[in-house]
Amino acid sequence: MNHTAELIAVGTELLLGNIANLDAQIISQGLSALGITVHYHTVVGDNPQRLADALDVARKRADIIITTGGLGPTYDDLTKQTICQAFGRELQFHPDILETIRAYFARTGRTMPENNRQQAMLPVGCTIFDNPVGTAPGCAFCEDGVHVLMLPGPPRECRYMFEHKAVPYLAFLTDGVIVSHEIRIFGMGESHVEARLREAMTTLTNPTLAPYAKENECMVRATAKAPDRAAAEEMLRPLVEQVRETLGDVVYGVDVGSLEEVVSGLLRERGLTLSAAESCTGGLIAKRLTDLPGASQVFRGGVVSYTNEVKTAALGVPEDLLAERGAVSEPVALAMAAGCRRLCGSDLAVSVTGLAGPEGDDRGNAVGTVFVALDWGDGALCRRLDLGPGRGREHIRNAAAQHVFDLLRRRLLGLPV
Repeated sequence: MNHTAELIAVGTELLLGNIANLDAQIISQGLSALGITVHYHTVVGDNPQRLADALDVARKRADIIITTGGLGPTYDDLTKQTICQAFGRELQFHPDILETIRAYFARTGRTMPENNRQQAMLPVGCTIFDNPVGTAPGCAFCEDGVHVLMLPGPPRECRYMFEHKAVPYLAFLTDGVIVSHEIRIFGMGESHVEARLREAMTTLTNPTLAPYAKENECMVRATAKAPDRAAAEEMLRPLVEQVRETLGDVVYGVDVGSLEEVVSGLLRERGLTLSAAESCTGGLIAKRLTDLPGASQVFRGGVVSYTNEVKTAALGVPEDLLAERGAVSEPVALAMAAGCRRLCGSDLAVSVTGLAGPEGDDRGNAVGTVFVALDWGDGALCRRLDLGPGRGREHIRNAAAQHVFDLLRRRLLGLPV
């Protein structure tokens, strides 16, 4: 049987934009893996009538409803009460659940307030989801062919309960799995990717291809539904290979986290080290590398040479070169990379210098003009980027960092640069 789900997030703070709805992402990804299709996400405030209206709509178009939030002890936590009224269920007090909540408070050195008692009230006949990482238990029941699951709102609690309680409950309802692979792309825009893959995207039904734009890169997701994971993987293997062949070397990985993750792995495989000299990116390249576990094996360090004085004093960029060509130039980018490699004692070094805005320079360079360079001792290369004015400083900085990692990837793999 094919199941469809709707997620209803309860919380005025979500509508105000004070917090992001991370729960929806957690649950949607998990439901997809179970072969359950999510057709709608709904967000309602802490208002019983609006929640009742949302439930009335959801039960007509989905046979699985999952709510998050509104299970706490305060006066506006009314999810259980509203759901029980909508589905004609009574709430029942569970003394054992209350003792579990008391024990949770005791473990944290606190006394349970009396209003937490309402968290031990649960729908009659429900499957109870205990919550060892918080106070609010969740639950599930089926009424008139609709499965209703209630999960807590805090993402840490929601993730735990969904993975450890809701997934086993839902697994009994499903008759297949959905498996996806993410094909990550840098160097080709979404429209060009779609143009090359349009025929497959428009004709395939299972498996399928879908493009997604991401910041400074894009992605194609290949998805298959099958009775089990092995069968789905068998369907996906030739499709992923077809995408790789069609798009070529702009594909930097499948199911990888980021370009820097790929570069870090290549450096580790080859036993090489890297350093970075950064001007307009302000240390972003170093940050992205050191965010990765085990970065110390491949990254020796870097210099944020934001001024000409630091470019000269720390990296040895000649003053006369800066005066003649300006900081935003190919020879300065090459000198920065060479100086950083010598200073840090690394096998390779990258550099980036450019104009992130809001203004160009007095040498005719517009905002978005960036030079990225790579030095490996026996040789060097530089790439000029025109990242465009009007996109904002953050976009230019992130795009420049992406190009640096792509330059490294291509050099390490022997690809055209």
